[in-house]
Amino acid sequence: MTSFNDPKVAAAYQALPEDTRAGAMALRELIFETAATLPQALPLQEDLRWGQPAYLTPKGSTIRLGGHKAACFALYVHCQSRLMGDFTTAFPGEDRIDGNRAVLFDEPNQIDATRHGWLIARALTYHL
Repeated sequence: MTSFNDPKVAAAYQALPEDTRAGAMALRELIFETAATLPQALPLQEDLRWGQPAYLTPKGSTIRLGGHKAACFALYVHCQSRLMGDFTTAFPGEDRIDGNRAVLFDEPNQIDATRHGWLIARALTYHL
């Protein structure tokens, strides 16, 4: 598990309900693993945006993690980007999607390293 550099981010994870936290932490690890394979996207910054853990790179688009009213947890991308459209074109019908802004999850075992790693990589390198 990747350690926290910012106590505010660690506190934001601790404040999540246990099931939401487990899923968000699994996505967090996938973000760090994916970023490590993309030297052109580094450095990866972990911060809070709208009170949620957020992941940013110099040439990327922000990824946020958190709860969702229709799911246990979600991976959010910028709603005005083409990220979600590209994702649903590449992987049609494989995930529950909230419009053009989020992939919805009910359990951590729904996270697919290949499919969701693809979306994460696209977000981290969005402006390259």
